[in-house]
Amino acid sequence: MTDVLIISGGNAEDLIGATLCQQLEGLHLAALPLVGPGKRYEGRVERILGPRKQMPSGGFPFNSLENLLADLRAGFLQEIYLQIRAAQLARREVRAVAAVGDAYALAVGVLASNWGQLPLFHLQPQISHYYWAGRSVWERLRQPNQFGAEDYMFYERWMHRFVRAVYVRDKVSEQRAHQLGMYKARFVGSMAMDTLGPPERNLSGLLDGRKVLVLLPGTRADVRFSLPLMLQSSALLPELQPLVAWAADFSEVPLAEGWELEIEDEQTAIARKDTQRVWLLRGAFSAILHTGYVAIGTAGTANEQAAGMGIPVVAFPTPGPQYIYPNALRQSRLLGKAMRLVGANPEVIADSVRHFIEDPIAREEARRDGLERNGPPGALSKIATEIQSAL
Repeated sequence: MTDVLIISGGNAEDLIGATLCQQLEGLHLAALPLVGPGKRYEGRVERILGPRKQMPSGGFPFNSLENLLADLRAGFLQEIYLQIRAAQLARREVRAVAAVGDAYALAVGVLASNWGQLPLFHLQPQISHYYWAGRSVWERLRQPNQFGAEDYMFYERWMHRFVRAVYVRDKVSEQRAHQLGMYKARFVGSMAMDTLGPPERNLSGLLDGRKVLVLLPGTRADVRFSLPLMLQSSALLPELQPLVAWAADFSEVPLAEGWELEIEDEQTAIARKDTQRVWLLRGAFSAILHTGYVAIGTAGTANEQAAGMGIPVVAFPTPGPQYIYPNALRQSRLLGKAMRLVGANPEVIADSVRHFIEDPIAREEARRDGLERNGPPGALSKIATEIQSAL
């Protein structure tokens, strides 16, 4: 018998779910990842259910028609069927369900909980009322595909009748949820900041005394476009020491023209051009953020975690599949003055980084918004306690 089935709808959601597993120590756990293979759950749960297939869009099929067609060709509809089937079978042998993600993750959770007959908890880290900041109705109508990512839609609110609790990502979203009659919704802290963890390694031996420029290209195919631009931008900022938080194998590093990669070990590599040196580090994301002074990022949760650490972020859109302009613009509304969205040009990016270095007022405003809009850590321990109480 499985005590808790954790359903998660994306890479960041997998990380939240896997971190929640650590708080549910001693229970029998299973996971159903809805986007990709769910490798973060390996070693943390007894079983990983579902097809565990990686789609070409990386979990963003509706960002563009190209993404959707690529996913359909790769078996998107069959994947959905297998996920629903896995949820229906799981409800016979689980005691509680935690769904982490959007309305689709919640829908799968509703099926897995047998329409709420089992305790069902919804962790909603995606929607924030900050996304609405300064937007007219006309501006929102121009991007109808963003509605479900910016507010609690009617179908999500309807499914909340089957849940024990809904955990939202910030205080203003809790207020918005209550306005819509979602009285089970509560803000108990930042789920994203809970996933950061302590520094994985000591980086003092790599640091040369300069302030650290954190480069966050993300984990999806956007890196093919974003990392070369980040390297070019860092070359224009010799007063900073660049560190790249790299997630994939070093054989997959895309370099800008004229740059070469030197691999030191499985966790460390150096990108070089003339006298420029940029460290690429695997398995050191938290360590890099704990040393960071300013960041350049084209990532989702990683950008938000950097801002939550008080680090100003400069961002630029990519051709996709994830960090396209509408998504980048949404994140800039979420993070407020903690993030500056600029054009994908090395000189423009470098100038914006210097703005955060040289203007103490802008830096303090970025720090304040980053801390306020992400909120304090501590959510997942409280959620785990409530799940254990339901059992």
